[in-house]
Amino acid sequence: MASLQNSPSVYHTLSPYSFPQVGGAQKNHGMLSFCRRGLSFLVRAEQSSPNSFSLSQVRFGRRELIAVSVIAPWVSMVNQTSPSFAAETKKGFLLVTDKKDGYSFLYPFGWQEVVIEGQDKVFKDVIEPLESISVNVIPTIKQDIRDFGPPQQVAETLIKKVLAPSSQKTKLIEAKEHGADGKVYYTFEFVAQAPNFTRHALSAIAIGNGKFYTLTTGANERRWGKMKDKLQTIIDSFEIFNV
Repeated sequence: MASLQNSPSVYHTLSPYSFPQVGGAQKNHGMLSFCRRGLSFLVRAEQSSPNSFSLSQVRFGRRELIAVSVIAPWVSMVNQTSPSFAAETKKGFLLVTDKKDGYSFLYPFGWQEVVIEGQDKVFKDVIEPLESISVNVIPTIKQDIRDFGPPQQVAETLIKKVLAPSSQKTKLIEAKEHGADGKVYYTFEFVAQAPNFTRHALSAIAIGNGKFYTLTTGANERRWGKMKDKLQTIIDSFEIFNV
């Protein structure tokens, strides 16, 4: 059985702390590039539509992820000519389906897409900076998520190595396995504590199509009671399919 800790390709590709450091904001070929305290990200300057979205190389739990007042006017919504598109399927949520990479999930209506370099998709609330969804897809030779170990072991490794900075105190609350349509998923809940805030998060991971999928969503601990059902809906909706 392979260990996730001994899989450098997974760790280095998933790591949310490998951004190029770009200063200021630049406009290039319809994209805007921003940097805030060493965090580089791109925002599409495209025509907006009511249906949008894109994991994020986001520093999970970092308030400075996005300066909403600067970014909101340029947030793009994925149009239906893209491999990803959104459609309303549940009250208060939109469905994102990525036909190219083979996955789908629901996100709350009103959350907007930001494009973050090195990540597949990122959605976030325009008011609460810690409320977001990030999706990452990387190649793998493994056929099943269980090849990396049991849920708790894999979850603890991802949390410590990928999903939270080493400077934050983390705690795994729960990790479990479930299957759907012949696919195996691990889901887990954890908290990451920084000096000035605590982020409560949920993640779902799976393997299929020769790819390792990670979806993470979360909120500030102070809003967990209000947001937990909504975030759980996101996790429960996540599924991968053959492409």
